[in-house]
Amino acid sequence: MECVVQGIIETQHVEALEILLQGLCGVNKEQLRIHELCLKSSPNLGFVSSEVRLICDLEQQPEPAWICACRTVRHIGGAMRGSGAEQISVLVRTMVESKAGKNVIRLFYSLGYKLDHELLRVGFSFSFHRGAPITVTVSSVNKLPKLHAIDEAEPVTLGIQLVEITAPATADNYAEVVTAVSSFCEYLAPLLHLSKPGVSTGVVPTAAAAAASLMSDGGGTTL
Repeated sequence: MECVVQGIIETQHVEALEILLQGLCGVNKEQLRIHELCLKSSPNLGFVSSEVRLICDLEQQPEPAWICACRTVRHIGGAMRGSGAEQISVLVRTMVESKAGKNVIRLFYSLGYKLDHELLRVGFSFSFHRGAPITVTVSSVNKLPKLHAIDEAEPVTLGIQLVEITAPATADNYAEVVTAVSSFCEYLAPLLHLSKPGVSTGVVPTAAAAAASLMSDGGGTTL
């Protein structure tokens, strides 16, 4: 399982967010350049649609995506249901991730999956431990006009970047992980709203003032 929240931030405030994250996390950032294909199952594979994401880390393997051998298959399952799940601000969902060889696309196509969309994510991430193993990813999401044409990627939304916070969990400890993620999100509140994926909250009115304060003293100001 994993716990996840998302939000958006204007590109002009990303540097301030990076300064804040550097101070909070105490680790160096990692550069991010991910080529991602989303495949969805056809109706003949069952009544419930299935979605898998094929991921190629171009920072680890700079060759054109799907020629290199550095691939990950990620299957995102359904969200936890029930009154308890509805009352928390963090989405808890099942997730299975594994490595795959260079024939993975051919395999899923033969199983009846079809390409739904293709993205290039460029940005940075911080991975650290704060009550739970947490990863914060800040990236520009880009669409590809042609199949695998990563050099021609165009931003989905100009001037906006996606912020995602994820943490692994199990059926036994997800409550503690939810608390850890929620607590960390409070530190970022002056710059952005974070909520369950699919729930749009827009940009934060206080972001400009908070960013200016962070930029002026390198993150020393208590927000």
